[in-house]
Amino acid sequence: MIQRFIHGLLLRRHFWRHATFSEIAELYASRLLRMLAINIAASFMSIYLYQQGYSVVFIVLFWAAFFLFKALISIPSAAVAAWIGPKHAILLSNILFIPSMVAFALLPQYGAWLLIVVGVFQGFSSAMYAIAYNIDFSKVKSVDHAGKEIAYMNMIEKLTTGLSPLVGGLLAFVVGPEFVLVIAGALFAAAAIPLLQTAEPEMPHQHLKFKGFPWRLVRSMGVAHWAVGFDVFTSGTAWSLFVAIFIVGVSATNEVYLVNGILMSVVLLAALMSSYVYGRLIDRKKGHELMKVAIIANALTHLSRPFVSSPINVAGLNIVNEMATTGYTMSYHRAVFDNADLSGARAVYIGVLEAIANVGASVAALLGALLVWQLGEQTGFEALFVATGVVVLLVLTARFPLFQR
Repeated sequence: MIQRFIHGLLLRRHFWRHATFSEIAELYASRLLRMLAINIAASFMSIYLYQQGYSVVFIVLFWAAFFLFKALISIPSAAVAAWIGPKHAILLSNILFIPSMVAFALLPQYGAWLLIVVGVFQGFSSAMYAIAYNIDFSKVKSVDHAGKEIAYMNMIEKLTTGLSPLVGGLLAFVVGPEFVLVIAGALFAAAAIPLLQTAEPEMPHQHLKFKGFPWRLVRSMGVAHWAVGFDVFTSGTAWSLFVAIFIVGVSATNEVYLVNGILMSVVLLAALMSSYVYGRLIDRKKGHELMKVAIIANALTHLSRPFVSSPINVAGLNIVNEMATTGYTMSYHRAVFDNADLSGARAVYIGVLEAIANVGASVAALLGALLVWQLGEQTGFEALFVATGVVVLLVLTARFPLFQR
């Protein structure tokens, strides 16, 4: 049903010029299910660890190690995607995520050592998926309508991102967080099914080639991409944990999952509307201006986080943050996809960027752990938010050929 809906939507719009409608429908049906699974589980993983008695410093250091591991395996993951093809790499990444969910569900019975299993399998899955999906999308995009294509892709993602924390929080409240992990594992298995409908569209058995690679395309936006990774950790993991502990309050009951899910889901309407508007602006060659304004708005959002004191404040700030982050990431990724075309080595370029972003996220987590250790939990998080408000401005240093034409 999901596949038929997406097929019909794309068929009416006639955007996809370099891939069949069935292949695109399969790709997005698979992505929708994967995003649903990830966000159902990821919306409460850190909260669950805290509820189990792990300290904030331990939790944040776990994520620092996780992102560092992802950075180290980004190039090998790109090599796998080039060798077996992006569709098969997506399929493999979905399969690899399932053991991490099983291990996380068994954490109370077998102890913290299972977090190594969680990190390894989830790290391989996440890195490989991000690279394979971006290879595929950057190749099939339309030059003239890339903004709308990214907008529709973003709307599909935001639909799942907006609803899944609510669904995950409700399920965790009713039947417990362990059962939610089982559901997430089943969704990952289901996400592999659409990819089995057609053959691999990319020529497999390709090797990564670094000789002659245009490193100038990376140098011109490497610092900016590092800052994007820094922002990803703070806006996602750090913020949700801060809200759960200091705004909602974590107790022995599962009510925190429901409340936190509601607060993370209020952004849905704003995300859908802003994605559509931003897509049109990007196609009208306003992407650079949009990116600059949205980055400044994103920085101000981070600087406002320490002053949030109630769930209503959280909901309002989440809406503003979603509109700002969507604005800069859509225009930014449009330019990244253009660079992937110019590079002549799509897998290498995207693999290198994935490594850089994960280094940024790991540094953010390490800084967060240090600040929490030195200043205390609440003040440490607030200091991290201020630091991120400054760091995210580094995205403005990116120099994209697309914006200079």
